[in-house]
Amino acid sequence: MTEPSPTTVPQGIPAIEAATPAPERTEPEVLIITGMSGAGRSRAAGVLEDLDWFVVDNLPPLMIVPLVDLMTRAGSSVERLGVVVDVRGREYFSELTQVLQHLNDAGVSYRILFLDARDETLVRRYESVRRPHPLQGEGRILDGIADERRRLASISERADVVIDTSELSVHDLAREVRSAVAEGAPEALRVNVVAFGFKYGLPLDADHVVDVRFLANPYWITELRHLTGQDAPVRDYVLARPGAHEFVDRYVAALEPVLAGYLSEEKRYVTIAVGCTGGKHRSVAIAGEIAQRLRDAGQRVTVTARDLGKE
Repeated sequence: MTEPSPTTVPQGIPAIEAATPAPERTEPEVLIITGMSGAGRSRAAGVLEDLDWFVVDNLPPLMIVPLVDLMTRAGSSVERLGVVVDVRGREYFSELTQVLQHLNDAGVSYRILFLDARDETLVRRYESVRRPHPLQGEGRILDGIADERRRLASISERADVVIDTSELSVHDLAREVRSAVAEGAPEALRVNVVAFGFKYGLPLDADHVVDVRFLANPYWITELRHLTGQDAPVRDYVLARPGAHEFVDRYVAALEPVLAGYLSEEKRYVTIAVGCTGGKHRSVAIAGEIAQRLRDAGQRVTVTARDLGKE
């Protein structure tokens, strides 16, 4: 499996943001991710990042203690820490048992997520990426796998959750990890609604494009021309046009199964681009209305007006 790159929340200028707040947690969480090389540790780490965990990959076990200390300091904003620890740490990995005992003695609550897969599956995955097993040395891939299983035996017995990824797709694995760590928290889909002007081109990251040029243009109303769709007079004018409310109602209703499907397919970010001619009046007003309807339905929504200030 490939290493995922960090994800970032898209930003626009100017922006108005509102989101369904994440549930508050009363005590920090620590999750140690380990298991067989090639079993999906990187994918599991990526899932945690999407769930807003602070994740550190390939950390020497002795570094877990000071990292947890930083996390539990007063004023720290990190509440959920995921640490990927595995045999890539070589001689340092042997210190993991000692570190876990130290955490127990210090009263730090943690869980262990162990990723596993059948030998034949691991061999196939390594052959597909044409990389050696980290413990293979001058031997075969199976030699490295056998050595790793021996080293991980005691940790796998202590694991709180064991996931066998042999028959799982990357999406199936993501669902298993979410089920193991989410503890009833709502699924997180981030919706970015972008108002734009067609004269400046389509947003490159748009998943959906909505054209609202069927509505009368406030630009031709002298007292509205200098205002934007963020101003009440323009917003009221646009939403009072025939078909405006009907369009928003039907479009938001049509999005309901689409957004649910994205979650099912492990797509966590969606960009809805709402366009008019210049991206100043109609698109801004309608984007704000769509965003508010989605917030009312419990979605986490960010609104940006990409092309304001260009005229």
